[in-house]
Amino acid sequence: MGANIRDMAEAGSCHEGNPSYILLDSGMPTFNAMQVASAWDVSRGSGVTVAIVDSGVNGSDPRLQRALLPGINLVNDGTDPNGWTDLYGHGTAIAGQIAARPSDASTLTGLAPNVKILPVRVYAATDEQTAEAGHGLTTDRLVAGIRAAADAGAQIINVSISNESASDEIDQAVAYATSKGSLVVASAGNVQGALDVTSGGTTQLRYPAASPGALGVTASSVPGNTVTDASVHGAHVDIAAPGQSILTLGLNTGDCVYAADAPATSYATGYISAAAALVAAEFPKETPEQWAYRLTATALRGNPDQRSDVSGWGVVQPFQALTMVPGPDTRGPASPFFDTSGEAEPAPPIAVEPPGNQHAVDLDRVVLIGVCAFGSLALVGSVVAFRNRGARARG
Repeated sequence: MGANIRDMAEAGSCHEGNPSYILLDSGMPTFNAMQVASAWDVSRGSGVTVAIVDSGVNGSDPRLQRALLPGINLVNDGTDPNGWTDLYGHGTAIAGQIAARPSDASTLTGLAPNVKILPVRVYAATDEQTAEAGHGLTTDRLVAGIRAAADAGAQIINVSISNESASDEIDQAVAYATSKGSLVVASAGNVQGALDVTSGGTTQLRYPAASPGALGVTASSVPGNTVTDASVHGAHVDIAAPGQSILTLGLNTGDCVYAADAPATSYATGYISAAAALVAAEFPKETPEQWAYRLTATALRGNPDQRSDVSGWGVVQPFQALTMVPGPDTRGPASPFFDTSGEAEPAPPIAVEPPGNQHAVDLDRVVLIGVCAFGSLALVGSVVAFRNRGARARG
């Protein structure tokens, strides 16, 4: 299954005592691809809560302390009841992508730096020993986590987890969250040979991304903005975001580059959740379906009328999502703003300009980080082992 984040940290990668130096002399490539500087002129996510249904969040990291809310710990392993313990590191990495605040030691900033983070801890780690102890990821705990996040009032629920088995319970949890005003953003899944995913290959539906009402996220490469066969394709893919060379928080309060070798949908999901938070902050009276529509309708794609099973409606462009004016003839996905069942003539396609250097994020300081390779991780990449009523499924 490969080393997990804790193993790699203890071996020296992403460890405070054994760092590497990387010079970011042209801004963060992932932020440049999404025109983040322009989006920040409109919204930084103030007033929005993003729940992270994951392995917990490291409450001792100073870059997150101003963002963290008391959360929920559904793992009965004696750790902090607020979900502020993360033994695995995955939830902390996602939280950093979304809401990290700069510090004296690092310029690292999340895509939605003014949001609040609600940790919802649903597993401790993904190894067999943890699962046998009852602290691994189960379908029941995942479902409870989604529902708890909705009950806590999170507008956006990040689920960088996927399961290849359909589940009425997961579908019902997503429907419940939607009814409470929450948008569930979920990983479309990665294809990883080490996990022996044999029942679907690159076209296996994954849940909760395939659940009605969820926004399913695939990962694009950096550079290139292309979706590769490292990601699962299918009808559950709604949108893409950068998922490679992700600079975010490491396990031991340092910085780390994740998914250096190939895109990972866990991290793409983090960016879509952050983009959705920017939109929700700017349009607080709109519905989860309308927030999702803004993201998909304005995503960068070759044909404004065409969705694909590979990249959904295209690569997210947060600035365009924040500034679009929905119209009855806007080309792309069906609009929740209007009744599009008529036969109105289509309007010209939305103009979505490719990102330019004029919007580059100014992060040209030397940043102290460790470089991690997580291509074979069980969870980073969104494929995990579930245990549910004694059965094992892979998602």
